[in-house]
Amino acid sequence: MANPSAVCNGHLHHHHHQKQNNLLKSGISKKNGITKGMKKNGVSNGTLYKKTFIEHFEQAPMYVAVFTFVGFAVGTIFGYLRDFMRAWGLEKRNIAAEREQQKDFVPLYQDFENFYTRNLYLRIRDNWNRPICSVPGPQFDLMERVTDDYNWTFRFTGRTIKNVINMGSYNYLGFAETDVNALKTVTIELEKYGTGVCSTRQEMGTLDKHVELEKLVATFLGVEDAMVFGMGFATNSMNIPALVGKGCLILSDELNHTSLVLGARLSGATIRIFKHNNMQSLEKLLRDAIVYGQPRTHRAWRKIIILVEGIYSMEGSIVRLPEIVSLKNKYKAYLYLDEAHSIGAVGATGRGVVEYFGMSPDDVDVLMGTFTKSFGAAGGYIAGKKGLVDFLRTHSHSAVYATSMCPAVAEQIIRAMKCLMGLDGTTQGLQRVRQLEKNTRYFRRKLHEMGFIIYGNDDSPVVPLLLYMPGKIGAFARRMLEKNIGVVVVGFPATPITESRARFCVSAAHTREMLDTVLNALDELGDFLHLKYSRYSKSSHPELYEESRLELED
Repeated sequence: MANPSAVCNGHLHHHHHQKQNNLLKSGISKKNGITKGMKKNGVSNGTLYKKTFIEHFEQAPMYVAVFTFVGFAVGTIFGYLRDFMRAWGLEKRNIAAEREQQKDFVPLYQDFENFYTRNLYLRIRDNWNRPICSVPGPQFDLMERVTDDYNWTFRFTGRTIKNVINMGSYNYLGFAETDVNALKTVTIELEKYGTGVCSTRQEMGTLDKHVELEKLVATFLGVEDAMVFGMGFATNSMNIPALVGKGCLILSDELNHTSLVLGARLSGATIRIFKHNNMQSLEKLLRDAIVYGQPRTHRAWRKIIILVEGIYSMEGSIVRLPEIVSLKNKYKAYLYLDEAHSIGAVGATGRGVVEYFGMSPDDVDVLMGTFTKSFGAAGGYIAGKKGLVDFLRTHSHSAVYATSMCPAVAEQIIRAMKCLMGLDGTTQGLQRVRQLEKNTRYFRRKLHEMGFIIYGNDDSPVVPLLLYMPGKIGAFARRMLEKNIGVVVVGFPATPITESRARFCVSAAHTREMLDTVLNALDELGDFLHLKYSRYSKSSHPELYEESRLELED
């Protein structure tokens, strides 16, 4: 393969159109809603996967789909009825409207999402955007609020809901904490540097803390160099346009995060979508790109880059990295891996999906991740070959225009990363990684045995529990909060309109008692709301972890 630094200077061209037949096929077998790496066409995936790869994507019974569509149909009918009543003054209009002088203007915003927000989302709006007033650890405090007009507006009562079990924050390793001893170095840096840098990295915004952090990130990931940014979302959206442009082809997973989608659109490159984690779909796009080249001119693409995530935050699935690397090597493409949810959360020592699959960091051309989840901080990084990082230091929009990362935040990341690497002189970091693995497998196994449909990989701390019907979204979240459990519920447009769900994020900071409290509440609520749709509730595999290997001493 060409020098990876060519991903940023446009030197890679695809002039070969010869047939290549030696790629290992993806080998996906489905049974009882479970996908495993097995055999296909007589070829074993064992040459790629060093461990069993199990994911659950069970389809709901037909009656669930029917009632889900009926629920949305009824909601839509009543929505149009209420819009009619508002138009004729029979119901109070609380939404913003054009002035009388603008009635003949083209409406600024009038589409289905507006209708959906006005008539469906508002009915259950109280389940989102709840202000918390404590650190988002395994438990947090909520500010109580009520509505007097069916969720159009809210008012705070002045009371606080204490010690709510937090099942929604991305605090995978429990580094979102307020322990004075743990944050001692962060306090020192805050007193030394203050809160802001007030400059960009290319001007006067590069501090010694940034240099220290970048060296540590490169060492942690096992790559030549790394660059850090103050915002995780912008790490994707502002750096992808620096790597690709017109005449380049982006192959993007259909479930990629909005930051990846925005970065791809801003780049001006041609974008083609492949089915989620589907290697046949990806290979077809790669093969067609090589054979046919660019539209109309049929010239070879300047670059082909594959955009994927390590863990998909709405599905809980893990990227099929060994197969994607095999494909990108075969077709001489580049690979951009977003490890926002996987860095720190998977892998024997928390080094993400590259370590999880026992692969080399050199197999991935552009490694991206964020510090907002496992590290309890803010910002993101791009890592890889030195040529790639040097290019981004001068061409990245984030480096040129965005204010540098706060030094106290940088110290928090350094503190957490040193803990993971054991550089603090303890095994606490490794304990956290293993405790997260233990909690994740326990929580997933129990939900599966109860009869819920859950999506994703057995090792993913993101656990989507399917609710399906729109009427059950609000009921589920409200009932859980009554039991002092805070959950995230997700619906359209963040998910397909028929796949509303609750998304749990497991943390190493959760105790077994907390998880059992949540599981007992879910078991009771699953019976009350009839949410146990799975037809394969019994575990299809033996115990997934050994208690003894998860206990370490400082």
